[in-house]
Amino acid sequence: MKNHYEIRIPPGQAKERLDVYLTSHTENATRNKVQESIKNGEIQVNGKSVKPSYLILGNDLIEINLLRPDPPEVKAENIPLEIVYEDEYLLVVNKPAGMVTHPAYKNYSGTLVNALMHHSEKLSQLHSEEDEEYNVVRPGIVHRLDKDTSGLLVVAKDETSHQKLAKQFAAKTSEREYNAIVWGKFKKLSGVIDAPLGRSKSDRKKVAVTEAGKHAVTEYEVIEQFDYLSLVKLHLRTGRTHQIRVHLSHIHHPVFGDTTYGGREIVVGGIEGKKKAEVKNLLEMMPRQALHAKKLGFVHPATKKIMRFESELPEDMIAMLKFLRENT
Repeated sequence: MKNHYEIRIPPGQAKERLDVYLTSHTENATRNKVQESIKNGEIQVNGKSVKPSYLILGNDLIEINLLRPDPPEVKAENIPLEIVYEDEYLLVVNKPAGMVTHPAYKNYSGTLVNALMHHSEKLSQLHSEEDEEYNVVRPGIVHRLDKDTSGLLVVAKDETSHQKLAKQFAAKTSEREYNAIVWGKFKKLSGVIDAPLGRSKSDRKKVAVTEAGKHAVTEYEVIEQFDYLSLVKLHLRTGRTHQIRVHLSHIHHPVFGDTTYGGREIVVGGIEGKKKAEVKNLLEMMPRQALHAKKLGFVHPATKKIMRFESELPEDMIAMLKFLRENT
């Protein structure tokens, strides 16, 4: 089976070799793999076969048709886990920042799934459409967190529990609350971001707001404001990839420290001198996006009881907030 992608080069794009551009703008790509695919005719530009050295131009349409490789073998690994709750049907984990949720390209070990397989012999093997689309194996994973997002995840131990939990997430009856430190002050202290999300046409590694994307809604509420940053509470009505990060960037309040969506750049005015040094210090303190999955709630798939869990902010976010309260 083949994966089909299209990438439209944005107008005004500087000339760049096709193989170089695709290597930096496509997930799981290496230059050798890209060059081989171009030579095999699996990558075409404007409907024609080209060489790897082809110089892309604005508005070029790159079409990619690649055979889907077999998913990687997943092995159990003895990695410490913070288990918040566990019974015979499920467990709730507090994932640290820096841990990938499931094995995928370049991350075949050291993931949450590797750790879960060592911790529990019983994990759901249910596959979702997204698993098929991205060719991944993730036993027990009902929902995921980005590598550099910390916080709470529920894991299913059997297929029935997995299915029932997944339905709650799909029907938006589960409770998910995040805390984030973001750039800027808000004019409205609460609001709703309703903007469809899909893969960026110019960079497959990114998600973007696009009319052709899937319905996505995020609620926000400001908890505390500082000179140039804010602490916000967020609720997900939908659960799209990178949803919070893209939505906040879309309304010009990117998550502080977010390399992918503008969070490591100064996006507010008046940051000079002492404040600029403060920002540099804070960025060193927060090498990731300052985003934490703080609360998780759902109906237990077997007992039907309402389950609610809360996780304290991680040390890096606590330290950052302490600095902001004392210095801004």
